[in-house]
Amino acid sequence: MTLEVSSAVIDSLLAAATRAHPLECCGILLGTDRTISASEPAANVHPQPATQFEIDPQVLIDAHRVARKGGPQVVGYYHSHPNGRSEPSATDAAMAARDGMVWAIVAAGRVSFWRFGDAGFDPLPYVATPR
Repeated sequence: MTLEVSSAVIDSLLAAATRAHPLECCGILLGTDRTISASEPAANVHPQPATQFEIDPQVLIDAHRVARKGGPQVVGYYHSHPNGRSEPSATDAAMAARDGMVWAIVAAGRVSFWRFGDAGFDPLPYVATPR
């Protein structure tokens, strides 16, 4: 499956990682199963934000409330790896739920997409679509 990702989302994730560096940025991906049309930044509330992330729970709750009322659906999460590694870390795998959500990792000026399921992380090819 190839994801369609708005070029505005790609730009916003890259900008968020740049602003947060040397800490990890994080947030929520919104859209449908095959399309990511928006992102919602969140504060990284993890006590060690240089090497780990935790999305502000209120931002996550609010996004799910909006989705239940017919708004954009929560399809995944994003965070940056200031160390430059674009693949999911062992910590990412240990903390992720096996729920099939999309994960975006921003590292070294690129964004990679992954889906986490029973077999672990699988890379997701994507195409950037016009804003």
